[in-house]
Amino acid sequence: MFTGIVEELGVVEALSDQGDAVRLTVRGPHVTVDAHLGDSLAVNGCCLTVAERDGETFTADVMRETLDKTSLGRLSPGSRVNLERAVTPLDRLGGHLVQGHVDGVGSIVDREHSEHWDVVTIAVPAHLIRYVALKGSIAVDGVSLTVSAVSDDDGTLAVSLIPATLELTTLGFKAPGDLVNLEVDVVAKYVERLLTHHREDG
Repeated sequence: MFTGIVEELGVVEALSDQGDAVRLTVRGPHVTVDAHLGDSLAVNGCCLTVAERDGETFTADVMRETLDKTSLGRLSPGSRVNLERAVTPLDRLGGHLVQGHVDGVGSIVDREHSEHWDVVTIAVPAHLIRYVALKGSIAVDGVSLTVSAVSDDDGTLAVSLIPATLELTTLGFKAPGDLVNLEVDVVAKYVERLLTHHREDG
């Protein structure tokens, strides 16, 4: 479990093709300082398991399923990625509950700059837009953000990025056309599931 508060901007060191998987090596001095084999780390919002650790780098196995359904398949050596360690029971929950299970891939369609923040508009896959609520939470590339606008008509949402987010995460340099991993609020999915079964049972 994560909170969507990015701890570090890491850099992809290597990608090794394994046929039906990829071995991904990332440099992240901060998140690897206390990492152990088997630990969970979020990479652009995807929960990955540490398979190797070597100084300031860690390596994880990324399955074909993950490559096909997230933006991780587009990474290359030198790519910057958002990194977050799993939350502990003593941590502050600064963002919202993020599982690291990406629900779909969106694309940035517009970016408006202002003096103190940027407003980014993201096209959302049709099957996910129903889970997006105005002033609700969403994880974009693993970053916990508040939805500032949502349009069911064109299937988009907007988020406002403060200077800290622009400086400390990959969202600071994403441009229209770039892909982002999306994870909707898990509470919305459970509510829908319960209501669906309630109607069927009734």
